[in-house]
Amino acid sequence: MKKRVLFFINLVLVMLVTGVFWGTWFTLTRSIDGFPADNFIRIGKTIIGNVALPMRILMPATLFTLLWLCVISVKLRPSFYFFVGAFALMLLTILITVLVEVPIDNQIKAWTAGTIPDNWTELRARWDRFHTFRTFTSILCFVSLSVGILTGIKDVVFVRR
Repeated sequence: MKKRVLFFINLVLVMLVTGVFWGTWFTLTRSIDGFPADNFIRIGKTIIGNVALPMRILMPATLFTLLWLCVISVKLRPSFYFFVGAFALMLLTILITVLVEVPIDNQIKAWTAGTIPDNWTELRARWDRFHTFRTFTSILCFVSLSVGILTGIKDVVFVRR
């Protein structure tokens, strides 16, 4: 596969992952502390229902294509280092998701207004902190990938001569 096609695929996939996190952070998370329990549960269940399946596909696909980009770009220096950085940041983003966010989401899915635990505000705050962190790791992933592509463009022919 031509590098330019892989560049494009990676940019789109990383942008999609980052967009999901950025959109949630920008539109919801910054005001999440003001939601009463019943609204928080309803909104949480809706978002979880909307993103759980697509992100199960999108995040591993993104990590795989970033790894593929690293492998085929070993000799493309300094771009390779930015690609490895992007891969590491996406891996960190996925680990935060799987190890912290998803377990909290799984608890939220089982809650009702009558069964919400006493520590729900602490769980919400923990989810919020880690969501903010993974939002910015995904943004940094996009930046690192973009810088790698921009520094590597001179080594990749885009137009036949």
